[in-house]
Amino acid sequence: MEWITGLISAVYQLLWGDLFVLPLPGGGTLGISLLVILLIPTGIYFTIRTRFLPIRLFPEMLRVTAEKRGRGKKNDAISGVQALVVSTATRVGMGNLVGVVAAISAGGAGAVFWMWLSALVGSSTAFIEATLAQLYRQKDPLYGGYRGGPAYYIHAFETRRRPGKRRRTLIATLFAISGLICWCGISQVVSNSVTSAFENAFEIPPLWTTVVLVVLAALIVLRKNATVKVLDVLVPIMAVCYFVMTIVLIIKNAAVLPSVFQRIFEEAFGLRQAVAGGFGAVIMNGVKRGLFSNEAGSGSAPCAAAAGDSGHPVKTGLLQALGVFIDTLVICSCTAFIMLVTPEGTIAGLEGMDLLQASMEYHLGRFGVVFIAVILGLFCFSTFIGILFYARSNVAYLFGDNWISQTAYKILALGMLFVGGLAAYTFVWDLGDVGVGMMTVFNILVILPLSKEALASLREYEKGMEASRQGKTAGEESSES
Repeated sequence: MEWITGLISAVYQLLWGDLFVLPLPGGGTLGISLLVILLIPTGIYFTIRTRFLPIRLFPEMLRVTAEKRGRGKKNDAISGVQALVVSTATRVGMGNLVGVVAAISAGGAGAVFWMWLSALVGSSTAFIEATLAQLYRQKDPLYGGYRGGPAYYIHAFETRRRPGKRRRTLIATLFAISGLICWCGISQVVSNSVTSAFENAFEIPPLWTTVVLVVLAALIVLRKNATVKVLDVLVPIMAVCYFVMTIVLIIKNAAVLPSVFQRIFEEAFGLRQAVAGGFGAVIMNGVKRGLFSNEAGSGSAPCAAAAGDSGHPVKTGLLQALGVFIDTLVICSCTAFIMLVTPEGTIAGLEGMDLLQASMEYHLGRFGVVFIAVILGLFCFSTFIGILFYARSNVAYLFGDNWISQTAYKILALGMLFVGGLAAYTFVWDLGDVGVGMMTVFNILVILPLSKEALASLREYEKGMEASRQGKTAGEESSES
C-alpha cells in the first residue's frame, strides 16, 4: 500500500508541484507547475487564434444564452443552455468559496486580478474543447439525446493517426479512467465540506448530514433523467442568491470599494509584494485559482457540452466560454469582495471556511454564517450531481452502453460521498487531484492538433453571422424605400 501512496504523491508533485522556479526581483521566486505550463500557453494560443473571442464575441455569447430554443423532443436532447447549467453546477463549488479565500490568503488581493486574467485566457480553451465535443458527439442509446467529450474526440484523433476499427484507444481510455478517478475523489471532498460547514453553523453531527446528503443524491442520480431537471432549478437559484447577497454587501460597503480596487491592482503588479519577495505567490495563486476553478482545459465541461443541442457546435462553445466568466468573474469575485471589504483585524489568523464564515458574520451577524453554510451545501450538492452527469459518457466509453456499469459507478460515487462525510482521507483527495491533472494533460495534447476543426467551425459560424446582418440591413433599407 505504501508504494501506491508514494506513486500517487510522486505523480501529484509532477503535475501540481513546482517543475522549476524562476527568481524574481526583490528576492522572490515564481514556481511554475506542469499544468500551468500546459494551460497558460494553450489558452494564450487559442485566444490569439480565435482573434480574442472572449472579448470580441461576448455580446454573441449573451445573445445565444437568451436565444429561445426548445429541447430536442425527438431524441431527449438537452438544450445548449441546459448543458451550460450542468457545467456551471460542477464549476461552482467549494473552490469558489474556500479556494478563493486560500488564494487571497496566500497571494494577497492581487491574486484576484490574475484570477480574472486567467478567466479571459481559459474561456478560449473552453470554447475549443466544447466545440470539439459537439463535432465528435454520438447518439446516446441509454439516456437519449447525445453523449461525448474528450474520450470520444481523443479516440477519433488516435484512430485517424493509426487507421483501424478499435473499440477503445490508449489515450482515450486513460482519459476516461482519470475522469472517473477524479470524480470519485471530488465526491469525498464534497461531502466532507458540507458536513464541516453544517457542523460549524448548526452543530449538526456529520453522520446525520451525511445520511441526508447521500439519500437526496441517490434519489436524483439513480433516476434516469432527473439530473438536468434538478440542476435547472438549483443552479440559477444558488448563483443568484449568492450574487445578490454580495451586491448587498458591496453597496453596504461602497465607501471602501475604491481602496479595495486600488489594493487589487497595486498588489497584482507587485508594487508591495516585489519588495517583500511575494510577487510569485500573487501571480501563481491567482492563476491557479482561476484555471482550476473554471476547469478550462481539464476536459470535464466538454462531457456536458457534447450533450447540448444548441443548433450549431459554435453556439455550444460560446455558451461554455461564458460559463468560465460566470464561474470566475462572477462567483469567485463575489467571494473575493466579501473577504476584501472585511477589516483585516476581524479575520486575522483564520483560514479556509472559518475565515469566510467569520467574514460573513462580521457583515450579517449569525445569519451570515448560516447563509454561507447553506450556499456551500448547495454548491457542493450540485457539483456532485453534475460530475455524475459527466461520468455517463466516460463509463459508456469504457464499458459500453449498459445500465449495470452506469449504476455501479453511481453507487461507488455515493459510497465515496458517504465515507467523505464522516472523515477526510488525504490519500483520496490527492487521488482526485491526480485524476484531474492527468485529464488535463491528455486533453490538452489532443485539442491542440484538433483545434483547426473548431476554428474552421468558428469561421463558418461568423460568415453566417455576417450574412444574417447583411440580410437584415438589406431588408431594413428595402422597407424604408
